Amino acid sequence: MRRGRDAPFHVQRSGRHALTWKTETALTAIVPAAKSQRDTRIDVLRALALITIFINHVPGNYLEHLTLKNFGFSDSAEAFVLISGISVGLAYKTRFAVGQRIVASAKILRRAFTLYVAHVMTSVVTFAIFAGGALWFARPDLLSEINLRAVVDRTEQGLPSMVLLGHQFGYNNILSMYAVLMLMLPGMLWMHARNPVALLVASGLLWLAVGVWNIAPSNFLDDGYWFLNPFSWQFLFAIGIVASSKAATTAWPSKNAVLTGICWVYLAISLVWVIFSLWSIDTSLGLPAVLTGFDKTFLSAPRLLHVLALAYLVATIPRISRLFALPAAHPLTAVGRHGLAIFIFGTILAMIGQVLMFVTGKAPWFGTLYVACGVGLLFAYARYLDWLVGLGRAGAPKAEKQAA
Repeated sequence: MRRGRDAPFHVQRSGRHALTWKTETALTAIVPAAKSQRDTRIDVLRALALITIFINHVPGNYLEHLTLKNFGFSDSAEAFVLISGISVGLAYKTRFAVGQRIVASAKILRRAFTLYVAHVMTSVVTFAIFAGGALWFARPDLLSEINLRAVVDRTEQGLPSMVLLGHQFGYNNILSMYAVLMLMLPGMLWMHARNPVALLVASGLLWLAVGVWNIAPSNFLDDGYWFLNPFSWQFLFAIGIVASSKAATTAWPSKNAVLTGICWVYLAISLVWVIFSLWSIDTSLGLPAVLTGFDKTFLSAPRLLHVLALAYLVATIPRISRLFALPAAHPLTAVGRHGLAIFIFGTILAMIGQVLMFVTGKAPWFGTLYVACGVGLLFAYARYLDWLVGLGRAGAPKAEKQAA
């Protein structure tokens, strides 16, 4: 195994799985270690994605201009899915061994159902928040925002459509896509166990096909399809799975000067493109839009390559990698540790923020103040969740003693 600066990922095993940090290396391989072992960089990166999603879901605030979407083709959604792919790869790779696949698949399907319930719950709460705002502030126009009107006008069709994922409100479409990805995960892990390259090829061909022929889950109440197409985004998810497995078994990705330069140039072009709004330039070259466009629904190649370029630089440049290696007690680490709960809480806060922005004339200063307070609440909620976990751990020995 190569060592030194050209070997950014390095794993040594001791006991079950032990993770060692090399000062000379970049993002160390993240493997399922002992129960107390956890690489905080994944948590920190997830936390930053979640906080950015919250900020962007209250449009009109000044902090929104500082988020990733203003500096390149991709945004926090791509980062979230890539990190999720890495996380599930780490969580389920060893559990999906021969003889354990049925149990592991059952746990994955249970997680998918949890995500589905969370999506339906947040959608219902979102509807209640906007309906309550319409009544409280005498602003019926609120019911025409974020794709609510179809459900208001056709409630008998709208409610079943929500439950069957055939109608999604604006800013409430990540969890449904993620739930479908989890349904696909057992098949991905099975293929990965046989041949990781085959998984990437099959996933890439599916991404290309659905992008060329615009294949996506349909909406029931109006024309069109899901805003985030899981059949496209599964490619990024699969890349994360393979990356986590590869990094856990070898020094990968290795730092390559040419590839590093290409990534920096691509990020620079993306930055200039977004800052100067060069969207009117025709980049089609007669090729399908999924290869040359900037569509988020089908995860066009420029967006996909942008998040992968960012990930490569984070993984191979030690100085960048160490920025995310924060202590387990750090507030950002705590936020990332409770990803689903924080996402749900952040979505509810964002929907309340949108209503308040509407009734206050969308004043940027108010939105900025609200978002700043909301981020503080996300940190506080993460601490509260940590406290609950601590209570559970402390109470377990006492319960065992009493039972004895």
